[in-house]
Amino acid sequence: MTETQYALVRFQEAGDSKARAGLLVENRVLPLDGDINSLIEHWDTTEGQLDSLAATAGQDTGLAAADVEILAPVEPAQVLQTGANYRKHVIDLAAAHREPGEDEEDVRAKTAAIMDKRAGQGTPYFFIGLPTAIASATDDLTLPSYSKSHDWELELAAVIGRTAFRVTPEEALDYVFGYTMVNDITTREFVFRKDMPAIGSDWYRAKNAPGFLPTGPLLVPAKFFGDPQDVQVTLKLNGKPMQDESTQDMIFGVAKLVSEASQIMPLRPGDLVLTGSPAGNGAHWGRLLQDGDVMEGTITGLGTQLIRCKDEVQP
Repeated sequence: MTETQYALVRFQEAGDSKARAGLLVENRVLPLDGDINSLIEHWDTTEGQLDSLAATAGQDTGLAAADVEILAPVEPAQVLQTGANYRKHVIDLAAAHREPGEDEEDVRAKTAAIMDKRAGQGTPYFFIGLPTAIASATDDLTLPSYSKSHDWELELAAVIGRTAFRVTPEEALDYVFGYTMVNDITTREFVFRKDMPAIGSDWYRAKNAPGFLPTGPLLVPAKFFGDPQDVQVTLKLNGKPMQDESTQDMIFGVAKLVSEASQIMPLRPGDLVLTGSPAGNGAHWGRLLQDGDVMEGTITGLGTQLIRCKDEVQP
């Protein structure tokens, strides 16, 4: 018998401010007891219950998905973000920032060789994001008035299922509960501290404004997701494709990222590990986010984000 596939969501009913966890089966939301992190942490017992619930779901079961507000599907205590993890993206950046007189093809070839060596011998580049920046997959994105350099970066994110501390790459995926989608919004002019160049990057100012981590709509258990290294990441801006890349282009795959992240700090159930953004962000195109823009993000099997941008209104 074929197992009924489902995803986890968080939702609110109309007129109710309480967020609840739910099981999404086709277009129906089945309310669940307990918060999302408890369901993840106790998956050894909840999995069978949810499998059975999904198998008996019908068109009159639970609530119509169209009648509820779908929230961000996760409530992580920790958000780990990964920089420079797509080969083509890094090569494009190197070519765009080459020194005057440098041949573009030479720069691309040299950078490709460096990235191939890094994939075999190097380690991922992590930084920490704030969970307070998380928003839903349909919340409007307010573009802070202090800059005009806000950019998109659609990413696959792994959701940790049980405490992982110093796990190996070979066992790392056993600690992944499932996957969701995150658009890692970045204020480009704040990435590097111009007043203190020796310090380098300033990820706090660049990435943690309210709503700068649109997340979801779905949290898909790993057993339904398939190979995380073979899905397509696509972002359209006002209907035009800007990012469209396979996760095969990652320099470090999900297993390596989770393993390396766990070497320093224990990863807890519900934590997010973002896997980096493919080529095609606004800095590449010379076109950053503006008032009225609509971003449509999709990753194979993870639903659709639809984010409308609006300028911050000054009092």
